[in-house]
Amino acid sequence: MSVDYQSLAVKGVQALSPYQPGKPIEELARELGLNPSEIIKLASNENPLGPSEKALSAARNALDEMCLYPDGNGFDLKQALARRFGVEMSQITLGNGSNDVLEVIARCFVDSDSEVVFSQYAFAVYPLVTQAIGARGVAVPAKDWGHDLDAMADAVTERTKLVFVANPNNPTGTVHTADAIEAFLDRIPEQVLVVLDEAYCEYLVGDEYPDGIRLLDKYPNLIVCRTFSKAWGLAALRVGYSISSPAIADILNRVRQPFNVDTVALAAATAVLEDEAYLQKSREVNEAGLQQLAEGFDRMGLSYIPSAGNFIAVEVGELAAGIYQALLAHGVIVRPVAGYGMPRHLRVSVGLPQENERFLDALAEALASAGLGA
Repeated sequence: MSVDYQSLAVKGVQALSPYQPGKPIEELARELGLNPSEIIKLASNENPLGPSEKALSAARNALDEMCLYPDGNGFDLKQALARRFGVEMSQITLGNGSNDVLEVIARCFVDSDSEVVFSQYAFAVYPLVTQAIGARGVAVPAKDWGHDLDAMADAVTERTKLVFVANPNNPTGTVHTADAIEAFLDRIPEQVLVVLDEAYCEYLVGDEYPDGIRLLDKYPNLIVCRTFSKAWGLAALRVGYSISSPAIADILNRVRQPFNVDTVALAAATAVLEDEAYLQKSREVNEAGLQQLAEGFDRMGLSYIPSAGNFIAVEVGELAAGIYQALLAHGVIVRPVAGYGMPRHLRVSVGLPQENERFLDALAEALASAGLGA
C-alpha cells in the first residue's frame, strides 16, 4: 500500500483507540466453543429482566413501517418525554443512544482551541470525543473513586467550553447528592456548558439525589443527558436524549443526524415510558442484586466500590486480567476496566439472582485457582 491513510486522518483521530464494549455472548461462544445459551453476560450494564412487554408490542407493530423513513423529529417520543418531565418539546434532543447526544454536544460547542473537563475514572466517551475533535482534555484526579467536584470547578479556565459530570458515574458507581451538584454548578461560569450525564438516574431513589431536569431553569448552561438503554431495557435499540434550554437544543438539532433514531426504537421508547411496573421491577431487582453481590464479595474478603448504578466494581488484585479470562472459561462475561485506569478491578453488571450467584461461584473458583481465595 503506497498511501499511509493513518497519516491522512486528523491528529486527534490518529491517536485514538476504538471504544471497547463488553464481549458479546456469540463471540465468546465462537472463541471457546461454548453453548451460547449457557453463557451469562454481566459486562454491559444491561437490564437483566429483558424488555418490557409494552415496548415489545409497540416495536412489533412498528415493523410494518420499516420501508418508510422514521419521524425525523420524533414527535411522539418528544411529546411523551415532555409530558413526563414537565418540559417543552423544544428542549429535547433525541440521539442514537446517549453517546450520540454526547458527541453532538461536543461537536457543536468544542473546537481545537478548547478545553473539556472531566473526571478520572469517568465514562470513556468523554475523552474520546474530546480527542477526536482535537480539543484538550483535562482529566481531574478522582476523589474516593468519584468526581472531585471542587477540583473540577477549579480546573475551569478561559479556554474551557464543556464540563462532563456523570452522576452516577460509570464505571465506579459513585454518586453525588443534589446539594453537591448545585454547589458545583454555582461555581461554573454561565458561558461554560455542563453536561450532567444521568444514564443511571432511574436507579436513584430518595430526595437527596439530584434530578438534573429540575435544575434547568436555574442553570441555563446545563444539559441533562439520559438513556433508555439501562433501567428501561432498550439497549439494542439505541435511544437517548438530552434536555436543555430551547436555545441549546436548537443548536444541537442543527448538527444531529437526520433520522438518527429509527421507527422501531421511537415506538418502543414511547411505549415503555408508560410501563411504571417494569421500571419499579427493574429497581427492585437491581437493589437486591447489588446487595447479593456485595455480600458475596464480603464473604470472599474482596474490596469493592459501593455503587448507585446497576453494576459494581470489585477489586481482585494484580491478576485481574487472568481472573477475567478464567471467568470467560466458566461462561461468565464481566468487564475489565484497565482501560479506565483501574487494572486491579472488574466491573460486574447486576443480573438475575441465579446469574449473580453463578458469577460469585465462578469468581470464588477463579480466585482459588490463582491462589487468592479467602
